[in-house]
Amino acid sequence: MISDNGRSKLHHAVGDERARHRAAAAMGDTGAAWRALERAHILSQPLLGLHMGVHGSMLHYALRTLDPVEAIGQLVRLLLAPVGALAGRIPAGNTGRARVNAFAPMPVPDDLRAIIERSSR
Repeated sequence: MISDNGRSKLHHAVGDERARHRAAAAMGDTGAAWRALERAHILSQPLLGLHMGVHGSMLHYALRTLDPVEAIGQLVRLLLAPVGALAGRIPAGNTGRARVNAFAPMPVPDDLRAIIERSSR
């Protein structure tokens, strides 16, 4: 269970990654922009609303960069995320991108793991 303070920490951390995404996208650094969204996704997984919002940002960026595979993948993930949350099947560390298995757990970067663990206390 995540406390209100933990929710606040996750929202803040996701906001930081979204700011990094916007800065990278504005500079035309697509790789860094996607990495920031992937990190935001990992952080957002414990909170469904936040998680859905990150997938919405991913969909928006996929459309902006004219990536139809990613756009379709994000639409599918927007449909799957609530089902996964209700079933308790959110794969930790998954980057949320269309080109990775939506159900596969992935390694969580140490800095993000620390934030997630602090938010769960």
